[in-house]
Amino acid sequence: MTSSATDGSVAAAADRFLSRFRRPVKFLLAVSGGSDSTGLLVALATLVATGRYPGISLAACTVDHALRPRSADEARAVAALCARYGIPHSVRRWDGPKPVTGLQAAARTKRYDLLLDAAAGHGADAILTAHTGDDQRETIAMRAGRAAGGVGLSGMADAVLLGGRVWLFRPLLSVDRAEIRRFLESAGEEWIDDPSNANPRFERVRVREGRPEAMAEAVDRLALSRRAAEFLDAHVRALSPLLFLLPPEGIATALADPAAWRGLMLLAATTGGRVHAPETASADRIRTFLADGTLSRLTAGRVVFDRRRAGLFLYRERRGIEPLVLPAGGTATWDGRLGVANRGSRPLVVSAAGATIDPALRGAARRAAEAAPRFGFADGGPAPADRFTVEPLIAPYARFLPGFDLPVAQALARLLGRAPFPSPPNG
Repeated sequence: MTSSATDGSVAAAADRFLSRFRRPVKFLLAVSGGSDSTGLLVALATLVATGRYPGISLAACTVDHALRPRSADEARAVAALCARYGIPHSVRRWDGPKPVTGLQAAARTKRYDLLLDAAAGHGADAILTAHTGDDQRETIAMRAGRAAGGVGLSGMADAVLLGGRVWLFRPLLSVDRAEIRRFLESAGEEWIDDPSNANPRFERVRVREGRPEAMAEAVDRLALSRRAAEFLDAHVRALSPLLFLLPPEGIATALADPAAWRGLMLLAATTGGRVHAPETASADRIRTFLADGTLSRLTAGRVVFDRRRAGLFLYRERRGIEPLVLPAGGTATWDGRLGVANRGSRPLVVSAAGATIDPALRGAARRAAEAAPRFGFADGGPAPADRFTVEPLIAPYARFLPGFDLPVAQALARLLGRAPFPSPPNG
């Protein structure tokens, strides 16, 4: 069970990762018992045990998805492994019915929710997962197959903010699975093979069997994010958290600069409460509309692009806004745009303002107000402002914020007048 940072790329990657942190940090490792997560655990535990990183402490969590008969036994095997290395371990289990379709996506969402819960339980500052270079190539190949808009063929980020609260790091993205298994064999450690990793029902398995080749990143994603943030700071005005104005010179900049265009598309996603920026077909329609210069309106991705002499107004379209009923003490998201908490003792109803808007409003402000929230009680009476709290949401980053997109996410937070996202705990 002994190793050093020179024993191969696994230990070297773990050593480089730990060397980034200049203050005390507690990491929660997500450990399934497979080769990747076992290798990460062994490498980090061995390095921490040398005493070279006195401020670093480790805990581990196994998420039992309850999808296979032996999953509980595998969680117990991980607990035994952690005990040998002196690492506190917990299990979080996904109980209840599982979806027939979209199982992997649902499992991924639930896994991160349970890891966030475990991080809070262990008092961890960050979460670590063992995604590898193989996973990175597969992710790029999958995104290439879908040919969506946005960041194009980029792969996974090495740091991601989960739920706006806890940072997740991927220390082994530069390491291949074969190297991890050689590392474990040299350390005399075994691992568990998950049969779902060979099930062609899942897209990642089909891509893996196609032996995806490594693909170079087309852009410097952090530089792109910084330029997008500069564009938003320099050109976009928030007339309210739900109405934005891009002046004519900003329109020209967005059409000419890919980074500025990406900033505009992320603003559109935020305005519409959508997780993803408009895909290629919608983005092309928007670009054609803006390049034409006609004073008119276009709706795409639940957002109205309202071109006037003052510039381009962006606001949520009125259609498709479902009311939200919140029980006393409840919290939820309304329309992908607002986080709402009911502080009162009666059920709260959040709906589009509709006919209750101020008759003095005109133009884009009036049209935007039609999609603004109205807060009331189930009996129809208005809710006093002290009975609820509201936080504007940035839908593209509400659940997952890649580290390279932190600059543009912070610019969007400034526009919406909400608290900034927390920075990674790396000294």
